[in-house]
Order: sequence, then structure tokens, then C-alpha cells
Amino acid sequence: MVVDTDICGIKVGDRYPAHVMGIINLSPESFYESSIVSPDSVLEIALKMVQDGATFLDLGARSTWRLAEPISREEELKRILPVLKTLEGNVDAVISVDTMFPEIAEEALKRGAEIINDVSGFTADPGMIEVVADHGCPAVVMASEVVPGDPLGMDSIIGALDSIIQAAEAGGINPENLILDPAIGMWTEEKLPIYDFETLDDFERLKIFEKPLLAALSRKSFIGEVLKKPATGRIYGSLAAAAIAVYKGANIIRTHDVPETFDVVKLSGALRSRPSIVKEGRYEVSVLEVKTPQDAGIAMRKLGATRIGSQVMQNKSIHLMLKIRNLTTTEALIIKQEMLARGGDAALARDAVSHETEMTDVLVMGTLLQFERLASKLEGQARSLPLIAEMIRKCIANRNDLEYRYLR
Repeated sequence: MVVDTDICGIKVGDRYPAHVMGIINLSPESFYESSIVSPDSVLEIALKMVQDGATFLDLGARSTWRLAEPISREEELKRILPVLKTLEGNVDAVISVDTMFPEIAEEALKRGAEIINDVSGFTADPGMIEVVADHGCPAVVMASEVVPGDPLGMDSIIGALDSIIQAAEAGGINPENLILDPAIGMWTEEKLPIYDFETLDDFERLKIFEKPLLAALSRKSFIGEVLKKPATGRIYGSLAAAAIAVYKGANIIRTHDVPETFDVVKLSGALRSRPSIVKEGRYEVSVLEVKTPQDAGIAMRKLGATRIGSQVMQNKSIHLMLKIRNLTTTEALIIKQEMLARGGDAALARDAVSHETEMTDVLVMGTLLQFERLASKLEGQARSLPLIAEMIRKCIANRNDLEYRYLR
């Protein structure tokens, strides 16, 4: 799970510092009015962003805010083209254009744009796949199913991105040219803040795709929900979120606030450890950090394993250690015996093994599949073991329960 790629001459990956993408907002309909840039000031602002550390600039002429007044494709193109002409050859940064429509992407790429940022993940107009494939350009694809950003929860985000990647590759896009965006923000009415909390908390799960990761979280609504502040007062919350995203694996941070974000990205990137990988000749060994069976299944399918085979094996891939407290010695020894019989193990106090104490705590170690089989066996046992079986299942389930994890 090591990312090491080149995006328009910029080295991006786990061995390199994370990059800052400055937002040049050309849409008067945007939720954050202070970020709107007039065409007359574009070059000055772009140069300042590059001076402050931005290596990418993202031009957007259509607000993606769900409450924004829609504009025509003609109006979007009218806003974009003069700005591209102004910037071409005048700024030392990679230019990205934020659009969902292939005809706009086509014209932008002819006029100096190097990356297309499609928040619909190629779902708004499948023709975008053909444009990106024909130009051989990098593309940011945001997790989407029917409308931009509609997946609810990290499992859905992973599933949506998996489908987008498969569609892109089937359409002729070089897999090395995809940059993934997990769709942080209130893209739909159903997208509650807890979904964004989970996305940021579990951001490292996205590394299963082995592609550059972009986090677009600047001044988003989930920050306002926590801080109870409007977009103008969310800079410190945005910086905190950016630090977490980079620490958990983000390679690019898209932001309104370039100089402040650059410092945060630099420090949090320095704190992020490098993944373990060893190469010798044609051989390579790397540590695969997998948090859920779903992610394990994706990793297996990328190797060429069948979907059915992956489903059979994926519950064997996640290893847990549970601490069970205040068991009787007899209960503890039964649990150890039953876990050993299923290929796991359990640690308990030495005095409990020799029956010199009546009570003990136990550390139980095994895969999800082994824990499920243990719980099934304990259900038919005496004493309090059926209750322990229920508690084991509930404790494991809490790991994926958003209300349990984030509602205080």
C-alpha cells in the first residue's frame, strides 16, 4: 500500500511531503463568499498562493454547494476560459479545473489545464471518461453514486470509489492517473456530520486503493457543526482537520487558506511515519494495513482473486485483541480453550492457569471469523458465558456503529 507517482511533474506519495492545492473560486454562488475571486485579481492571487506554498491550483466556476443557484454550462465555460488564458505560462503550478462536464474539460485541457477535478466521479456525464482517457491527463474523482458526494459512511465511499476506478479503467483511463477524493462535506441533505467524522477518522482506509488521496475539507459544514461558527470563522477547524487528514494518509489538501495550511501540512507530514517496504531485485514485501473485511476483499480482488473467494477469506484478514474483565477462572480457561480450538489464543494471569485465584482478566486474540465462532460456541455454555458471547458481538459491532462512535 505504498503510493509513489508523478502528477504533471510533481512527485506525490508516501515518501514525499503532502502538497497544497489552492482554491481559485470563480463562482459568485459559493457558500463561502470571502473566497470568491474576481477575474481582474486572479493572477495576483494565484501568484500569492504559489509563493505561499501551493503546488496545485484548482479553478472552479460552478459552485458545488447543494443550495447554490445552478448556472448553465455556457456560463461555466465563459468564466473559466479567460482565467486559464491569464494564468497560462504565468504561474509555476499545476492547474486543475473543477468541472463535471466533458465539453468544459475538453476546452480547459486545450487551454492549459493539466488536471480535471470531477466531483461527480464521472457519474454526471460518462463522456468525461473519454475526454480524460483521450488526453491522458490526471483526474480527481470524488466518491459518488448517483449525485456528487452521496455515499453515506466510509463503507459506501470505498464501494463508490471502487466502482469509479473500475469504470475509469474500462474506459481506457490509465490507473496511474486517478486521484481519489472521499467527498467530505454536506453534499446531500442526508449527509450528517457524523459521516464526515468517520471519513476523517478512518481516512487511512482509502490507502487500500494505492492511489494519491485528496482531502477537500476547507471550511466545510461539519467543522461549523462542531464549532458553531460560519464559514468565515472555520479556519482553525479546517487546519485541525487538514493535519489529521495528512497524518492519516492524504497526499493533497485542497484549501482556501494556503499559507496557514502549508505550515500544518508540512508539520503533520513530518510526523507521519513511512510505510514499511523492502525491495530486492524483482521481489517486494510491504505491510498491508487493513481495517475492515471490505477493504481486505478489495485488496484480494486487485490481485485477481474472485469476488466469492474474497468474501470467503475477508473475515480471516482482520485480527483483534479483546480484553474481557472480571471472569471467573473457570470461565477464562473455557474461553482460552475454545479460542485455541479455533486457531486464536488468549492470555490470562499465571495464577488463573494454576487455579490459585478465583477471578482474572483475559486478553483474547483472533480474527473476526474466530471471534464469531467463539461467540457461537459460548452461547451454548453454562455460567455467564452466553452473556459474554453477546458482549463480544456487541463490542465488535460498536467499531462500525456511527452513533456509538461519534454521538456524545
